[in-house]
Amino acid sequence: MSNNSFQKPVVMVRESKQHKQSGIKLTGQVLFLFLLLSGTAIYGHPPEFIRDQAFAYLEKQCSFGPRNPGSEGAAECLKWLTTTLRNFRAEVYLQNFEAIETITGKKHKLTNVIALLPGDSNPPIMLCAHWDTRSHADRDPDPANRNKPILGANDGASGVAVLLEIARIAAASPPPRSLLIALWDGEDMGRSGESEEFCLGSKYWAEHQIPEPIDEAILLDMIGDVDLEIPVEQFSELNAPRLRERLWEIAEKLELTAFTSARGVPVFDDHVRLQRVGIQAVNLIDFEYTYWHTIEDTPDKCSAESLGQVGRLLIGYIYGVE
Repeated sequence: MSNNSFQKPVVMVRESKQHKQSGIKLTGQVLFLFLLLSGTAIYGHPPEFIRDQAFAYLEKQCSFGPRNPGSEGAAECLKWLTTTLRNFRAEVYLQNFEAIETITGKKHKLTNVIALLPGDSNPPIMLCAHWDTRSHADRDPDPANRNKPILGANDGASGVAVLLEIARIAAASPPPRSLLIALWDGEDMGRSGESEEFCLGSKYWAEHQIPEPIDEAILLDMIGDVDLEIPVEQFSELNAPRLRERLWEIAEKLELTAFTSARGVPVFDDHVRLQRVGIQAVNLIDFEYTYWHTIEDTPDKCSAESLGQVGRLLIGYIYGVE
């Protein structure tokens, strides 16, 4: 997302934050079946979001190194994301496109990963996050680091980690409504302060909606840091007030203390690209993160507890709250 957070885009209003390592490993079909079964819901109760499993997904992404477009880490992570989602019985679409990285002037081949998990009814609920990381740590306090790529544990991996755990759960416990999980590429390719150069994957999808159009979306971005605090992001409040309010009602009922009623800054992020085509989209984001766009955005700055708070919120929204 752009740090030019107060630049208001043209948005169409539609009517209508240290973890203790769990030791969970991502290996083999036996474990997959165990995880699948362990996530199965008891009838009448929402399934459990396993926060340590989500953190393992965060660490796995970071094990590939930086995932900026054109990097080896991005290529390896793309393979892993695709395989993992297919193992969760999702119908996976790889949406390929090209875009210029304005920081470097290079053209890159990019890929949105779109996964459909069938539920009992349609249209699907979109859950989304960006899977790419930034090629330049341009906010690092050490000028010598500013041309280095970031690892993106929070800025990138955290949202994806939560969505992978949601996908695992949905494979074991089909949701009441179908889920469309979108992992955007090219979110972080822009020059600082130039909002329109960011969020390129969501922009491309908004112009080429596959496999089908959707009505509402929930974006996760920078939701893994240790001191998680998610205020009310203002583009969300302006363009999707009912969905935003419903999510905060669930957070209050579940006593999820990371969600506050404080008024946050408007952040130009992937949800704005969706709002512009009439989709009700809410951004869950903690933009107050010391390590944003620095080489210190690493897993030790993140927390399984934080992932768990966001994951429980989504489970409550998807399956209902007891």
